[in-house]
Amino acid sequence: MTQTQSGSAPRSPHTTAVSFLLRWSVFLGTVLCWELAARALRSVYFPPLRIARHARDLWFSGPAGHLFVTSGAVGTILPSLGRMAAGFTCAAVAGIALGISVGRLRRAYALCNPVLQFARAVPPPALVPVFVVVFDVGTPMQVASIVFGAVWPVLINSAEGARATDPLRLEAAAVLRLTAPERLWFLILPSALPRIFAGLRLSLSLCLILMVFSELLPGSDDGIGFTLTDAQTRSDLLTVWSALLLLGVLGYLLNTGLLAVEKRLVGPGSSAGRTA
Repeated sequence: MTQTQSGSAPRSPHTTAVSFLLRWSVFLGTVLCWELAARALRSVYFPPLRIARHARDLWFSGPAGHLFVTSGAVGTILPSLGRMAAGFTCAAVAGIALGISVGRLRRAYALCNPVLQFARAVPPPALVPVFVVVFDVGTPMQVASIVFGAVWPVLINSAEGARATDPLRLEAAAVLRLTAPERLWFLILPSALPRIFAGLRLSLSLCLILMVFSELLPGSDDGIGFTLTDAQTRSDLLTVWSALLLLGVLGYLLNTGLLAVEKRLVGPGSSAGRTA
């Protein structure tokens, strides 16, 4: 019997198509029920097809040469993605570096763990006045609030992953006289990667939430969060729903991309049944 290297039989196109349809059947059924309910109640506030058309007209009805992206989408989506990317990158780099460092030193972990648990329990919105004083209103304050809220899942999961490295492998590395960078690259990081990616997925979700929150604050003049606030003040519910739809699509695409990177680096099935 022919098998893939992972030990499982290759999936046929028919099986793949059935699996795809099953995954999306609940979503499509929910949208259908939503549309039927909105029409039955003659509601002008929650019609999903009108919301989808409005979102397309707002952001994806541009010329084909611009990939159908409108100028409004560029002014709305790109600033938000820029803040989110900056916050996520800083949180990931700092969280992995500090987490691995703390996790490999037992005494340092014991000393730092209470501080880490306390810091991650502080809601980032509660620190907005502090960030405003330190960074003033604007993009630096928004990115700082994203980093503070998103760094803790990565840091704590990286520390736990580094601590879980098999001691026998470390002893074997000492016998083979591997240097500290070699032990880090060949033993500690591969062992910690599943936990690191669990933290990164949590961090990515928090970055999306905190990005929107930071753009709801006074002083913001662009981004998806600002669009939500502006549409709410004008009672433009179609734009409010369209922005929420856009956030859902962005969240799904970003999470799918991160899962693809995880499967590439860690292997298929690495995230199954694992929580941070």
